[in-house]
Amino acid sequence: MNDGVYRAGFACFVGRPNAGKSTLTNAIIGQKIAITSNKPQTTRHVIRGILHQENSQLVLVDTPGLHRPRTLLGERLNDLVREAWSEVDVIGVCFPADEPVGRGDRFISAEMAELKATVIAVVTKVDLVSPQRLAEHLLAVSELYDFAEIVPVSAVSGHQVRTLVDVIVKHLPESPQLYPDDVLTDEPEQVLIAELIREAALEGVRDELPHSIAVLVEEMIVEGGLTKIYADLYVERDSQKSIVIGARGARLKEVGSQARGEIEQLLGARVYLDLHVRVAKEWQRDPRQLRKLGF
Repeated sequence: MNDGVYRAGFACFVGRPNAGKSTLTNAIIGQKIAITSNKPQTTRHVIRGILHQENSQLVLVDTPGLHRPRTLLGERLNDLVREAWSEVDVIGVCFPADEPVGRGDRFISAEMAELKATVIAVVTKVDLVSPQRLAEHLLAVSELYDFAEIVPVSAVSGHQVRTLVDVIVKHLPESPQLYPDDVLTDEPEQVLIAELIREAALEGVRDELPHSIAVLVEEMIVEGGLTKIYADLYVERDSQKSIVIGARGARLKEVGSQARGEIEQLLGARVYLDLHVRVAKEWQRDPRQLRKLGF
């Protein structure tokens, strides 16, 4: 789209956990910024990815999934979500095509009524369903809320991702550029690195762990062409610590080498990564520990 006007603004994708929000953010920015894992609630930090185009700048805010909170951490995450929603110009509500519209979707759509943002529906994962099924799904979504537009996409195959970007940009305000050209995200490197380590630790860990891992990068030292990173993984119980470390430390080693590869890509430098697993009892319920761990 080119109407000769420069547009810049903020957008975010919302939806129940696992609706494909982070994968979509990454597909649009074209670089791995928001962590993606097949476990719900992996996104905790509001990470912004920035798409620079000739006539626009789209800043994507990645929010945690909204859910019914059971812990103090859960409540804080929900507050973060609502705060992010109130500050963006466009909200894309994500509905995975391979799952029926449910209570969670109705709950989120109802939350949209109070907001001043333009609200569009994004039907994700369309590569997983038949055209007939997709048509029925689009109809069900259109009945939930008066969306400004409905766009079916597949972040995995890239289907309609460009179209979605054009639709979002069309609804952004006229504005000068918000960030310099070379910025892809405004998250400090340390936060991104911690997220990559956390993602590697979540891969393949049994289901009881997702919420219980937090990562803190304690120190980063650059020596010549080598970046030394010292990080601690926090879990809530000793039993979880042994799961993360694995038999004879094998699991932690694997986490380290996977994370190191991702961090080297992010920094464009060789990395030495030193990981330690620590137990912080019940950190999700303790305000002091939550603050220390960045929540």
